[in-house]
Amino acid sequence: MEIQNSTIEDLDFILELYKSATTYQKERYSSHWPIFDREMVMNEIKENRQWKMIVDGSVVCIWATTFSDPLIWEERNVDPSVYIHRITTHPNFRGRGFVHQIAAWSKMYAIENGKKFIRMDTVGENHQLIQHYTGCGFDFLGLFQLTNTVGLPAHYHHAVVSLFELKV
Repeated sequence: MEIQNSTIEDLDFILELYKSATTYQKERYSSHWPIFDREMVMNEIKENRQWKMIVDGSVVCIWATTFSDPLIWEERNVDPSVYIHRITTHPNFRGRGFVHQIAAWSKMYAIENGKKFIRMDTVGENHQLIQHYTGCGFDFLGLFQLTNTVGLPAHYHHAVVSLFELKV
């Protein structure tokens, strides 16, 4: 298993994975991702914030990181943290526990960057994801109503989010 930054050559593949994840979410949940903006993902790649996990030569999972997330984490954003967004597993590789590996990698990444927390969110009260993320070592901090969603993707508008945190 190898984790590395995504490249511009990965852009179309990443967008297809997001589209596949949105279709999957629509089949199972009331809340789902919108179609993500190509330019946003391209900027994440250029800023080395878009990641991929490779197993036996195949990209099995992608996600994005940032060191600031004030619209979701509000006053907690002052804490030195790595924020993980949009973990997406290729349909052929679902159910293989990649979030455990992302959590382990994130701990090292956080230490290398002087951060004390790894944080994630998900829209709504998805009990299956809450159980999954807590099983990967994250603390479930509860449900929170966002106060300012201007600039966030559409699925955050008028939404309650579940917040998760892992101390490094």
